[in-house]
Amino acid sequence: MATNKINTANFTKKVENAIKTVKSKANKANYYALNATEEVVTETISIATQWQQVTDKALKGGVKLLDNQQNLIFDTLESYKKHFVKGSKRLRKVFA
Repeated sequence: MATNKINTANFTKKVENAIKTVKSKANKANYYALNATEEVVTETISIATQWQQVTDKALKGGVKLLDNQQNLIFDTLESYKKHFVKGSKRLRKVFA
């Protein structure tokens, strides 16, 4: 019965070539993943900056609106106070 001899030199070359190919493909995949991640992070920072500016404008506008509403409420309360004081004086005159 004949046995097949494995050519170790040829087998070693094939394994080395396979390892080189795997390293090359892994480097390419790593480079692609790194670039894609960098693009995503850069775009995210850009969008976050834009939203931060929008939020800043909204907060400033909200503070102005709150100030106007607060002034309106105080003016209304002062007006009611004046009417209430006048009304109570008139009511005292009627029933006194």
